[in-house]
Amino acid sequence: MRTHLLRFIFDSAWKFESANNNLLVGAGWLIVVSLLALLTAFGLIFRKTGKLSEAAAATGFWLIVPAAAMALLILQPQFGFVTKGVPVYGYGFMMFIGFSAASWFAARRVRTIGQTPEAIWDMLMWALIPGLIGARAYYLIRHGSPEFTNSSGIRKLIAAVALWDGGIVFYGSVAGGLLGILWFCRRRRIPLLPMLDVLAPSLVLGEAFGRIGCFLYGCCYGRECELPWAVRFPPDSLTFGRLVEKGVLDPLAAATPALHPVQLYSSLNGFVLFVILSWFFRRRSFDGAVVFLAAVLYPVSRYALESLRADIDPFQIGLKDAEIFSLLLIASGLGGLWWFSRRGQLTGPGGPVAGGDASR
Repeated sequence: MRTHLLRFIFDSAWKFESANNNLLVGAGWLIVVSLLALLTAFGLIFRKTGKLSEAAAATGFWLIVPAAAMALLILQPQFGFVTKGVPVYGYGFMMFIGFSAASWFAARRVRTIGQTPEAIWDMLMWALIPGLIGARAYYLIRHGSPEFTNSSGIRKLIAAVALWDGGIVFYGSVAGGLLGILWFCRRRRIPLLPMLDVLAPSLVLGEAFGRIGCFLYGCCYGRECELPWAVRFPPDSLTFGRLVEKGVLDPLAAATPALHPVQLYSSLNGFVLFVILSWFFRRRSFDGAVVFLAAVLYPVSRYALESLRADIDPFQIGLKDAEIFSLLLIASGLGGLWWFSRRGQLTGPGGPVAGGDASR
């Protein structure tokens, strides 16, 4: 469990050493690795599509990473994170990997509903920003944050958006992201249900990577257990601090008690659901089939996993908020499957076709 995977420094381009339990990496390595990754992604996308515009649209935005690193390495401005180095948080890094993988798979899949991959890349910010706002806002409302509550001015603003420190809620991100997607599809006149079918497998894939980030950070921890794969979190983890705050752990303890790695259970669940939904997408018989199936399968598994979590207390009615949302989502998913199966309309590359005969 590592909150910080490494720290990029800008006083040396090629440093690579460990100091005080921190892996220090020169900014030159960041530039080289990011450029190689972008060139590889560009080549793969161009080979797949044969279109320079699609490859450039998919990778061009991320050129900001090596460009910014190069500017800081050359200019050496003496302020804040530049002098101390830029930490790569495990949580934020896994969010980045999840978001990138989810977007890539969605861009490949979107052609089956008659849209180009550019539709996915154009939609990214419309889904990402409202999704993060919803996820963070719900977390602060429901759970609070000492850094947010006890700060003011610019520090309060920074604490409100400190996603690299964890503190987001999946169902909040779904609500916020859905609003952004609704607005985007309406502006572009893209049918909503087929687009949600495209996005549903990618959503659970992003969740799978995000839960690995939860494990690295120590949030969303599980109950005590004696299983062979139980985990113990070190004193510098969020889990350790939260258990000390609850009065169930000695501050001088060497580690937490053995706990269910429920974050990894959730991650495995996300990967399994991604495979199932991707398989089902190619066999769907009506628009909405995939997203409403996801609205049943994910909350069922989430409800079961909630019984193993120890980080959130239930409401007075005996249910946690995630369990309440799961029950509502299951009902919505079942209702959606029943209602839209009656219409039998399936959107393919050539547009909607009655009776589910669209070419896949």
